[in-house]
Amino acid sequence: MSRLNYHHLYYFWRVASEGKLTRVAEQQHVSQSALSAQIRQLEERMGKPLFERRNRKLVLTEAGRQVFNYAEVIFTKGEELESLISRGIEPEQQTIRIGMLSTMSRNFIESFIEPLLARNERDVSFSLHAMGMTNLLNGLARHELDVVLTNTQIQPSGAPAVAWQSQLLARQPLSIIGPADLDPAAAFPAGYQGLRWVLPGANHEIRRGFDALCSLHQYQPDILAEVDDMAMLRLLARDTGAVTVLPEVVVKDELQQGRLRGYERLPNLFENFFAITLPREFMPSLVSELLSRSLKDLA
Repeated sequence: MSRLNYHHLYYFWRVASEGKLTRVAEQQHVSQSALSAQIRQLEERMGKPLFERRNRKLVLTEAGRQVFNYAEVIFTKGEELESLISRGIEPEQQTIRIGMLSTMSRNFIESFIEPLLARNERDVSFSLHAMGMTNLLNGLARHELDVVLTNTQIQPSGAPAVAWQSQLLARQPLSIIGPADLDPAAAFPAGYQGLRWVLPGANHEIRRGFDALCSLHQYQPDILAEVDDMAMLRLLARDTGAVTVLPEVVVKDELQQGRLRGYERLPNLFENFFAITLPREFMPSLVSELLSRSLKDLA
């Protein structure tokens, strides 16, 4: 299997960054023809053109933009690695790549990244990537993500055999939540006869816990809708007049505005939030800072 020539990739990256072949040739002390030849060899290796000429300007093709995005990560991280290993210092500009399970509460995500939002310095940026668990773990294994946030336990069969590090970030009690003008006559389950429910899907951990509680009390909920996505469940709880089971953080804005009300907390039922990382000798300081917050801070 042939390997990518990173020397060719580096020249491509510089030209794509500068936008001018002549300037990069001068900086690298090579002729324009030699530089063009290096880029052509990369295009031959990729099997697609990476640049096209428009009005005497080099413009990236769609394939060129994809290659540039990867080259940007490769060579930027290479410079950071050199600084870290040789001088023991982190880069001036730190970027944290956070993966999050696509069905998670956005309010919890916001509370997790709050320290980043509160920083006044311009030396920090972050990116958020929502996807399914398998893709999240694969991205973490390929070092495309620095940390993954999830509210479910890791399923090893869905990802490469890696020694994941899973840390409990927060444990939030589950409450029955519904319209502010509704007043259940009694505690669960007696006070909820005749009411309709919007609930997480059958495979969601919140739902499994609630189903076990219903089974214990021999209560059969009248289900209007089942929804895996927390953002959608939040909207249905707000707009349908049905009741639901959620951590209060999911609907904290609606609770504060008086649009919804928490009727009661359910005994011994919680939603757990985890951070998953890889064992690393050099953990970015900002990631360590985020993970060192107490459970109380994220409650």
